Amino acid sequence: MKDFVRFLKFTLFSISAGLIEIGTFTLLNEVFHLPYWVCYLTGLVLSVVWNFTLNRKFTFQSAANVPKAMFKVFLFYLVFTPASTYLEHLLTTTLGWNEYLVTGINMVLNFTLEFFYQRYFVFKDSIDTAVKEK
Repeated sequence: MKDFVRFLKFTLFSISAGLIEIGTFTLLNEVFHLPYWVCYLTGLVLSVVWNFTLNRKFTFQSAANVPKAMFKVFLFYLVFTPASTYLEHLLTTTLGWNEYLVTGINMVLNFTLEFFYQRYFVFKDSIDTAVKEK
C-alpha cells in the first residue's frame, strides 16, 4: 500500500511538472516561435528541477545527500535528453508528426522511466529517511 501511495504522489507531482513543461513549451513555441528543441529542452529542464525537488521531499521522503541524488538524476537525463531530443527531431522534422503529440510521447516515456529510476536507483537506500518536522 505504501508503494501505491508513493506512486500516486509521484504521478501527481509529475502531472504538475508536465504542466510546467507543456506551459513552457507552448509559450516558447507559440509566442516566441523558437526552434522545437529549444522549447522542449527548456520545458524539460524546468520540469525536472520541480519534479526532483517535490519527489525527494514528499514522495520518497529522502534525507539523502541532495547534490549526490541530483547528480544521479543528471545521469538519467544525460541519456534521456539526447535520446528524446533525437526522437522528437526524427518524428517532427523527418516524419512530420505534430509537435504536441511528440512532446506528449516524450513526457509519458519520461514519467515511466523516471519513476523506476528514482525509486530503484536514486532513492533506493534512502526512502523514508527524512525526519519529519513537527
